[in-house]
Amino acid sequence: MELLDRIRAPKKSDSVKMQVIFTIGILLLGICMGTFSKYLDYHQGHLPVLLQAIDNALDFHNFLGGFAPWIVIAVCIAVYSHTSFRAAINVFLFFTGFVGSYYIYCNFVAGFFPKSYAMIWIAYTIASPFLGFLCWYAKGEGWVALIFSAGILGVLVNTAFVYGMFYIDIRSWLNVLMLLLGILVLRKSVKETICMMGIAIVFALIIKTVIPFYFW
Repeated sequence: MELLDRIRAPKKSDSVKMQVIFTIGILLLGICMGTFSKYLDYHQGHLPVLLQAIDNALDFHNFLGGFAPWIVIAVCIAVYSHTSFRAAINVFLFFTGFVGSYYIYCNFVAGFFPKSYAMIWIAYTIASPFLGFLCWYAKGEGWVALIFSAGILGVLVNTAFVYGMFYIDIRSWLNVLMLLLGILVLRKSVKETICMMGIAIVFALIIKTVIPFYFW
């Protein structure tokens, strides 16, 4: 633990009562976001006027169906938790609420259950405590934190852009916004942030090579 504390030391914890309230709030946020996301997707042709206009302009339901916004929310939950273990618990509960409510809505309201796609999100939820634990240290000091931050941003680069040997294009402006928010949350000194982005681009290329198909 001493080695990990050199990367980022735990903050002074709130009272147990406040920790429980915060964690319940994270779970409820996940439930609300999962329900809203599926509602938006399922009722996209019959939305209230304002939501319909936003969805038509930004393709909002497809954006919420991707990984980018949820990665950024999870990173925010993790890095602003008081300890790495709290980060693991909070991120896991957020995804439990989000994924659970999303697919309960699918099954009992929309009347279908996309099993293969659900398995991806369930696997991601199972892995989320470990990922949340690592994300907490991404806000720390030194090369380990820099590598963790670059790995997160490398994934966000691939959600924001489509590229090849001689071309690059924007996949989604909203995903570009998520990338910028990710940089803002994980930023360090100017020099370290530039270095972090350079490593993130390398990670993005490696990820694209290892996983050549797009699933996020």
